[in-house]
Amino acid sequence: MSLGVIHFARKLRTNQTKAERLLWSRLRRRQLDGFKFRRQHPLGIYVCDFVCLEAALIVELDGSQHLDQAPHDLHRDAALRAQGFRILRFWNGDVMSQTGSVLETIFEALHHEEMDRRFD
Repeated sequence: MSLGVIHFARKLRTNQTKAERLLWSRLRRRQLDGFKFRRQHPLGIYVCDFVCLEAALIVELDGSQHLDQAPHDLHRDAALRAQGFRILRFWNGDVMSQTGSVLETIFEALHHEEMDRRFD
């Protein structure tokens, strides 16, 4: 992992969007059923908005800029999936207006992975 990616991640942590701040306030300190999340976490050359390493789950929040960078996001998601991660994407507006539904979807994804691991 390069120092540039680490520096970029630190910069993103200090310049969070309102949606990122809101979701982080609900994910931090193992509030979601004891699962530990990291924010603006570097994985190789990419920085993920939120990641739960134990469940191999990445949560990305998208604003309008992602409409223009869809091909990049597809390539990025494929690279992260190849490393064994599952990815959930939510629009910033949905996080702000439907926080409970977003958290419920994340909760279900965390427990789906837990079930898969239990029966391997």
